[in-house]
Amino acid sequence: MDQPTAVFKTVAPRVPEDDAEPAEPSGPAEESIPESGGAAAPGGDRLKQAVAAWVATAGKPAAPTEPTEPVRETSEPADASSGTGGEASARAEGAASASSGPEERPEAPGAADAPVAAPDGPTGAPKAAEPTWFAATKPGEPKTDEPKAGEPKTDASGAAPSAPEAPRSDAPRSEVPAPAGPKSDAAPADAPKAAPSDVPKADAPKADAPKADAPKAEVPGPAGTEPAGAEPGVSEEPVDQPTTMFRAVRPPVVDQPTTALKLPRDLAGPDSDSERTSTFVPLRPDVPADQKAAKPQAAAPEPRPKAEAAAPAPAPALTEPERTRQQPLPPLPPLDLLAELTNTPPPPPNAWRTTLRRVRIWTPLVLLLLIVFAIVQMVRPLPAPALKLSGTPTYTFAGGPLKMPWPGEGQGAVEIEGVGSMGTYGAQKPAPIASVTKTMTAYVILRDHPLKGNQKGPRITVDQKAADQAKAAHESTAPVKKGQTYTEKELLQLLMIPSANNVARLLARWDAGSEQAFVDKMNAAAKELGMTRSRYTDPSGLLDSTVSTPQDQLKLAKAVMKFDVFREIVDMPNATIEGVGYIENNNSRLLLKDGVTGIKTGSSTPAGGNLLWSANTVVDGRTHRIVGIVMGAQNAETLNKKLELSLDYSYELIKQAQGDTTSAAVVKKGQVVGYVDDGLGGQTPVVATKEIKAVGWPGLKVDLELTDGGKAVPHSGKAGDVVGTVSVGEGAGRISAPVALRSDLVEPGFDKKLTRVG
Repeated sequence: MDQPTAVFKTVAPRVPEDDAEPAEPSGPAEESIPESGGAAAPGGDRLKQAVAAWVATAGKPAAPTEPTEPVRETSEPADASSGTGGEASARAEGAASASSGPEERPEAPGAADAPVAAPDGPTGAPKAAEPTWFAATKPGEPKTDEPKAGEPKTDASGAAPSAPEAPRSDAPRSEVPAPAGPKSDAAPADAPKAAPSDVPKADAPKADAPKADAPKAEVPGPAGTEPAGAEPGVSEEPVDQPTTMFRAVRPPVVDQPTTALKLPRDLAGPDSDSERTSTFVPLRPDVPADQKAAKPQAAAPEPRPKAEAAAPAPAPALTEPERTRQQPLPPLPPLDLLAELTNTPPPPPNAWRTTLRRVRIWTPLVLLLLIVFAIVQMVRPLPAPALKLSGTPTYTFAGGPLKMPWPGEGQGAVEIEGVGSMGTYGAQKPAPIASVTKTMTAYVILRDHPLKGNQKGPRITVDQKAADQAKAAHESTAPVKKGQTYTEKELLQLLMIPSANNVARLLARWDAGSEQAFVDKMNAAAKELGMTRSRYTDPSGLLDSTVSTPQDQLKLAKAVMKFDVFREIVDMPNATIEGVGYIENNNSRLLLKDGVTGIKTGSSTPAGGNLLWSANTVVDGRTHRIVGIVMGAQNAETLNKKLELSLDYSYELIKQAQGDTTSAAVVKKGQVVGYVDDGLGGQTPVVATKEIKAVGWPGLKVDLELTDGGKAVPHSGKAGDVVGTVSVGEGAGRISAPVALRSDLVEPGFDKKLTRVG
């Protein structure tokens, strides 16, 4: 429209004359409304009758009528050419044309022919042209016979069927009674009236909108004429009551997100055949449900009157998106899921496919286990290298088996200290040892009261008991008197050279306080030395209950010969002691022999003749001690002869042992004696850095021992590095030499680390 002015006109009620003479509107599309003082246009009688009817009904109380559409009242100054100071007149917004979407109200034909004077207008003022109902279009839109999108189609006569209610706009509305406006020429005479409703209207166009683009209102011409733009052949018939027509403004098209909608259950009705078994529930809605529900509710149409219930209604907007409440199905097996995704059914099972599937499943697992196993094998600590002998760990001396002159009676044994035993003879059972017992007595005294170098030890006073026992006739004693004092060394000489029993008891009482206490110490010392088959009952050996074996006595001999004072005493054929005088050793004739150095004789009727002896031999410039014992010499008439017989047996053994003792190069310099074992199969040979000569006799087998020398063997090293020692013999006769790597020692490789077990 070119101005915000609402023009209302009243349609006269139908009269018989109208039915008799229906007039066709004709004339120009736009005519000015006749003024009050002007000549009446053709059909003026009909206009007068309409005005009279309107005036008659204005004073009466208004009967309930259909609600009218709200109009927006605005004012605009009059055109300068009109000569008026401007007027503000209400004007109904454009009536709905055939192409518009909102409802149209059909009117009786002929009503549009009656001109209507504008109320409150000055006399003689020109009236603005009114747009015709069928020509009202939006600015800028082409006039076409085809309905626009979203608008109801019209039939051939131009009448529009009942259309759904247009959505309401937010513009305020005011209901004002107005006279009936012009009718649409396109409406058929017998079209039903549209029920009034609150049709939402868009905001009124602004006052500054271009006037050139606004559609002009058409004023009905005189009777018998047809307004411009009206379709030919369309007849108009009068209506039986005043009707007001309004045109709804199309709301602007706005892009909106598409939402899946559903029909409310109440619209379908309780008797509906439709059945919904489930509803769709989106898992992640884009907006909250309350916001989604608010938008459709804002555009929901108000309930229509019952008179219009028969008209078909479009599906209203849904209140909320469709939601599903169905629980998800359990996941499918892998093959079935793959078949569903690829639309390919799984192949039928068979032995080949089963085997292939198992191979595909287990192969990655096996590979993973192999990788883990390899990593574990690589990070595991390496085993400690060890030195091991190569070849035979023993060496046998040449010359055949040793032939020793063993006595034909009794029992005995011979051993080279630090080398080994040269052999034994006899039963090797515990037997009385007589005065050989005094060797254990001297060992306990020197152990508890040791003497070094030229020391003579503390002075010991002779008690009455020792003086009384000195007078015994059937045992060997020393002539000591009560009150005399002797040094420890002097008493040891009286104990070992003349074998005085009374001095043995005196030393026992001095050391332990009593003889029995000292005997207990003797048995404890024997146990410490490993003399498991020996038992002592007195310090002198006079009692035949003191027994031992040749092997146990050799253990005692090797232990007691470590004391320098003891070796000095037992190697003396005779001695002179102040207060006692000259004393002579019982085995003086053997001590005078080359190399014989002791140790102790013993004789008694149960024991026979016994001699625990020692001798030295020199091999390759080194002195080696030979120890031996002869027990139970009985092939003699008297006790002294039995003792002499034991001396003879012993000397024969000494000479054979000294003659057969020799040396041999058991290990030569540069000889491979072993290897370094890395624990994973690697072996690096080691060689001796010098020659080793061992002492032995013909037929002797000596053991070689390869040790690390107290240091850990390294995992790697260069050739020539010393990694241990090789030894031959034991004790004082032990001989050793360093060993070194013959080649470089390297750590185990990847293959050895990977394949190691345990």
